[in-house]
Amino acid sequence: MGEATIRDVARRAEVSVASVSRALNGLNNVRGETRERIVAAAKELGYVPHAGARSLSLARAHAIGVVLPDLHGEFFSECVRGMDREASRRGYVLLLSNMHDDSEQSAAALRTMRGRVDGLLVMAPHITPESLERALPAALPAVLINAPGEVAARPALRLDNHAGAHAMVEHLLAGGYRHIVHIAGPESNVDAQERLQGYRDALAALAPDMPVRVIAGDFNEEAGEAAARQILASHEPCDAVFAANDMMAIGCLHTLRQAGKRVPEDIAVAGFDDVPLARYLALTTIEVRIAEIGARAVSRLVDMLEGKGPGGGVELYAPELIARATTAARTGATAHG
Repeated sequence: MGEATIRDVARRAEVSVASVSRALNGLNNVRGETRERIVAAAKELGYVPHAGARSLSLARAHAIGVVLPDLHGEFFSECVRGMDREASRRGYVLLLSNMHDDSEQSAAALRTMRGRVDGLLVMAPHITPESLERALPAALPAVLINAPGEVAARPALRLDNHAGAHAMVEHLLAGGYRHIVHIAGPESNVDAQERLQGYRDALAALAPDMPVRVIAGDFNEEAGEAAARQILASHEPCDAVFAANDMMAIGCLHTLRQAGKRVPEDIAVAGFDDVPLARYLALTTIEVRIAEIGARAVSRLVDMLEGKGPGGGVELYAPELIARATTAARTGATAHG
């Protein structure tokens, strides 16, 4: 017979999988009699959801698993900084891993956390809801960050990417810019999709006679550099670039200046995220309060683990436009009509 699963325990105890998960993770919203029946069933079947780290006595590891799309770059370091600050305040440590595009690698990244942590924080804007739901260990509480859609009623934090992109296009139009090129993020990434749609919708609503021009990117500086070279080599007009994240904007800014272009006099440049480096480069961007979102995700998860919060539901964060020198208004610019 193979290793017992949480579903085996649920069948033996005649309860739902969710009840087993809550009981074995020490949450308070399980009746004592039900908890005893679940623990007994788990012992009979030899099911140990957190092998080595804690036993069915419900002792905690006081560790939180953090799974991100990547561990490189200012965006992720800021997110982890906020998480670590709140985790330390609440008496928890973080264990980090990354989740690549491949669904098998994603599932493996999540499985490695089992037996080591009390709960998970998962940022997976590039994974389909179905793949993510299959990969998430049923017995582990989890809070999702910028996940694509609802995933098994897990609590989530999401950013209003569409509103942020719309605000940026409106800002550029008001500054007198009329040929706005968008450097998009990865096609499979929900953040990139929503930012691209916000760009398209803003132009359609505010300047329907102005061209829509999109250059493919991947959220890395090199993509911004390549997009700048493409813009410089093209005969199509461009007086402003709106990149789907700051790192591509920074790569674009660097290449344009190397080519002798003045920013913003010749071409304005804007990004999205407001990573720390953006303020030092006077880059106009959309502030998403990355560290704050990371801290809030930890707070929600710990509240779940300690039975202090309802757990479910989606919190939507509204980003804020931060106007800096790279998109200064053109002389004589008037609001778009």
